[in-house]
This record gives sequence, C-alpha cells and structure tokens, in this order.
Amino acid sequence: MSPFAPIPGVVAAAEMVASGAVSAEALASAALARLSDLGPRYNAVVALDAAHALEQARAVDLARARGAPLGPLAGVPLAHKDLFYRAGRPCAGGSKIRKDFVPDITATALERLDEAGAVDLGRLHLAEFALSPTGFNAHDGHGRNPWRLDHCSGGSSSGSGAAVAARLVSGALGSDTGGSIRHPAAMCGITGLKPTHGLVPLFGAMPLSPSLDTLGPLAVSVRDCARLLGVIAGPDPRDASTLAAPRRSYEAALGGDLRGVTIAVPQDYYRTAATPDILVLLDASLAALRAAGARIVETCVPDMALLNAMMQLVMGVEAAALHRGWMEERPQDYGAQVRARILPGFAYPAVRYAEALMLRAKLAQDWLATAMGDADMVHLPTLAVPVPSIAETTEGDASDIAAAIGRVTHCTRAINYLGLPSLSVPCGFAGNGLPAAFQLVGRPFAEAMLLKAGDAYQRETDFHLRLPPDCAEA
Repeated sequence: MSPFAPIPGVVAAAEMVASGAVSAEALASAALARLSDLGPRYNAVVALDAAHALEQARAVDLARARGAPLGPLAGVPLAHKDLFYRAGRPCAGGSKIRKDFVPDITATALERLDEAGAVDLGRLHLAEFALSPTGFNAHDGHGRNPWRLDHCSGGSSSGSGAAVAARLVSGALGSDTGGSIRHPAAMCGITGLKPTHGLVPLFGAMPLSPSLDTLGPLAVSVRDCARLLGVIAGPDPRDASTLAAPRRSYEAALGGDLRGVTIAVPQDYYRTAATPDILVLLDASLAALRAAGARIVETCVPDMALLNAMMQLVMGVEAAALHRGWMEERPQDYGAQVRARILPGFAYPAVRYAEALMLRAKLAQDWLATAMGDADMVHLPTLAVPVPSIAETTEGDASDIAAAIGRVTHCTRAINYLGLPSLSVPCGFAGNGLPAAFQLVGRPFAEAMLLKAGDAYQRETDFHLRLPPDCAEA
C-alpha cells in the first residue's frame, strides 16, 4: 500500500493482514509515516516507538508465514492516549509534572492488545492529567480537530480522536471519566465506546477518579469498537473491580436487525439543550434506527442537577486525593485551568463524599427507571451543541469559558457517575460543518445491545466513513 494512504479501520486492517493483501510491517510503516507527517498538524502525537512497533509487526508476519494462528488484531496499527503504562516507556499523562515518569508495569489493556497481535505505534496527545473535555493542554498545546484546525478535537482523549479521524491509525484506546472518549469521538466524527465501569481493567492506566474512570476504544466503526472491546474487556486479578465482569465476543451480536428492540428518548434536559441543527440530526438518526426495526418511545429524566452534583463531588474529591502531594509541592507546574478544577475537591466534607458513593446505586436505579423504563437503551445527544472553537473554550471572560465547557459535558458527565455503558455514533454534520453524534446508553454490561443498535445504524449511513479534508493522502 502507499506509505501515505489512509490507514484502514481495525477489522479491515486485520483482514488485509490475515489474507496477505498487505504485510503487517508495511501497514505499520505506512501508519508511522502518516503519524509523523500529519500528526503534528492536529497535535495528535506525543512520541512514536517505531522500533517496538516494527518488531511487533515482523513477529506477526513471521507467524503468518509459518501458518501459525493469528490473533483477532494481528498486524492492526494502533496508538493510545498517553496514560497507558508500558514498562520502560515514558508516560507523562499530558503533564509537566510526570514528563520524566517511566513505569515498571504494563497496563492490562495493552497486554491484551499485544496478545491479540496488535501493533503499538506510540503515545497520543491528551489534556493535562485527563482534565479537559475539549483537548486543552497548557503545556503541550491544544488538540486540533482534523475537520477544522481552529476547533476543539474533544478531550481528554484528544489525540486518540484526531488520529483515528484522520486515519493515521486503525484505532486507539482512550479513557472516559466524564465523557473523555465520547467527546473526541463526537467532535471528530468517529465511533467511541465508554464501557460499563469495571468491564475493562484499570490496572496500569493513570487514574483521575477511580470510581468514575473507564477505558475503552475509539475507532472508525461500531464493528471496530466491538473487536477491540472483545480483546480488552474481562476480569483481571490485579483490578478487583473487574472480577464480576463478563468476557465475551461482541461482534456476534452485530446482525443489523433491530426488530424487538426498544429505544427510549428522554424529552427533557438532553433534547431541550440541543440546538435546532443538532435536533434535526438526532431525529434523522432515530428515523434510521426505526427503519432498522427499533421501536421508539418517549420518556423523561429524574433530577439531573443532583446527578451532576454527585458526579462533580466524587471526581473532585478523588482527583484532589490523587494530586494532593503535587498540589502542595508543585502547584506552579499545573496549568491554571486544571489547577482550578482540582482545588474545589479539597473543600468537600468527607460526609458528602461518602453520601455520594452510598447514593450511587439508588440514583442509577432511578435514572434507568425514569429515562429507560422498559426499553433496551436510551438515545441521547453526545454533544447538544455544535463543536466549539478553541477560542470559545479558552479566551475571554472566565464565566463564558466555563459555560462553553459546561455545554460540552452537559450530556455525558452523569453517565459516568451512574456507571453505565455509552456508545457515541456519528450522525451527520451540524450547521458549522463539523461532526455531530448521538449516544446510546444501556444498563450495566449491555454493551452488546448498544453495539448491535449502533452497527445497524452504520449499515444504513456512512457518516463514520467520511474523511476530514486533506486526509486522503499525507
């Protein structure tokens, strides 16, 4: 293949390598070339590890030549948000404080990708300590949207979203504490899955708020996400939160037929926040899901102000606890926006934090009963407004910046407190010409159902296949 052609998606890349249409080494070399050439344009890349990647790729090619069985991701070129630890490789987490940190462990998720034959090309940009929904980083610069460079790429998994959207890699892992997989997926026009809390092991990934953190894939299609999730999900004895989580194949559920599936659409809070152009796209996506056989019902939501307050309290306290030492010793080494988000966590009483944790299961039941009812999933906007510009979220009055950032997280942050899975699916382009998306939210461990619905939608649409301008050839 041309060294500068767009990199195929996860499933397509695996099939090309398995069939011999392209060698894993050639595919890795092409991806490295695109990352080197286009990566700086979007500020998507922290560092590449070409030697390690080519070694992995050659091992796949040797295995295929010997007729050995290949893993489900054999030869697939991936790169990941720079908070996944790999022993002996730096991992800065988007920060100045950890720029020299070198872990001595490897994240479970990366180990599982290695076992499946994936090729790890290197580390991708993220917001400082994963604490920005837009991709802002005071030290490393803002993530850039491949569709329009002066607009947000979404955060905190900004490099993952941009690299997949620009087809620099087949897929990437990100983390999601309040929307950090779904924001970049929505803003960059790709597919992103936030799994149920506890489905994917957190071991070896830099934490932000362990009660809310989730790890998951960003990829071109729902099928690509299903392939990746099937590899990284499941119990890990090093992470007790995953002990009860099932491990399964998720691609088997992708049949395209949604007859018998009911999708709930809450009318308040989520849709009332959506702009007219976003509402048009949401309604069109519902029509496509209905055409695939789904039944659509209207519902409402419980007290969302309470849920958002509980989420903010839990994240604030846990982030403050993790950062207490550095905040005391090196406060000047934080970006002002990130420092301002961590500081309130020190002021919450312990009783309030304990209450937030104890209320969590009850509030999750209430949300499911009200927003979902007897349906199989809930349909919401991922982003209720068009993708904002970088200037809108970084310049001017502090209250205006806070309001712009609040609009970004309006539809996503409570889902993390509830611990529920959510799939973000591109559904067209807003009035400003940038991507828009809906999210499907399910009951705990209902990823297969969400993937089934998202795949059925993508069988009838091609928004996830659209390439940003100037991305056809590097």
